[in-house]
Amino acid sequence: MKSLGLSVGLLLAVSPSAAFAQSIESYVARLSAADHFNSNGERLTSVAAIIRQDRANLYVYGKGDPEDETDSFFSDKGNRAKLENMLNRGMASKASRQAILNGTPMIRVEVHPDFINVEVYRD
Repeated sequence: MKSLGLSVGLLLAVSPSAAFAQSIESYVARLSAADHFNSNGERLTSVAAIIRQDRANLYVYGKGDPEDETDSFFSDKGNRAKLENMLNRGMASKASRQAILNGTPMIRVEVHPDFINVEVYRD
């Protein structure tokens, strides 16, 4: 029992808001080569920018990838503008970030009210 209390206490001390946060939704998307460039043809150099471009390609330009799932949160332009700050408050492993920056993986995005968690779903 003492061990359980200590574990819960450590979890709350590390991340009190994330410990009990409920996700709004989640989706899977392929980050294709097209998602690595903005509408001016410039290479994107941040994970958040690539994910945001993926959502813009799907919702604004109608050019999603066959594996892209829709979501209700980032279908809104204002919410897409929040993506970078949401990722900064969330989690994405170093390996996931490298795979996104240097490849075309499928990712899973878990959307919470004020943060997102991103993981590589499959290469």
